[in-house]
Amino acid sequence: ARGLFIQTQDTPNPNSLKFIPGKEVLESRTMEFSTPAAAFCSPLARQLFRIEGVKSVFFGPDFITITKESEDLDWNLLKPDIYATIMDFFSSGLPIVTDEAPRTDTAASEEDDEVVLMIKELLDTRIR
Repeated sequence: ARGLFIQTQDTPNPNSLKFIPGKEVLESRTMEFSTPAAAFCSPLARQLFRIEGVKSVFFGPDFITITKESEDLDWNLLKPDIYATIMDFFSSGLPIVTDEAPRTDTAASEEDDEVVLMIKELLDTRIR
């Protein structure tokens, strides 16, 4: 089941690298996990956070962007673990995101005034 060929693509941020597994990741949306705790609803993101040096994980419709903790970390040391984790995960058949979807009640809406928007942003950035 190792028929997965993962391509990589540079991003404007030298600490981020886009991994393209050639399979659908998230159908028509994106999800960002900036901490291991935020990844509670994604078995794949949780496994990627177990790799030493991974700072954040971002899922797009057909790609996974990994951001490393610092420029001192060499991508050549991180890539083999990331490749193996992604390949093993896709061959496992597990869902990328479970039903334990993150709560979106702090998503900004058009009716929110400036104070409410600031509170919601603080909840998302500091508390979650």
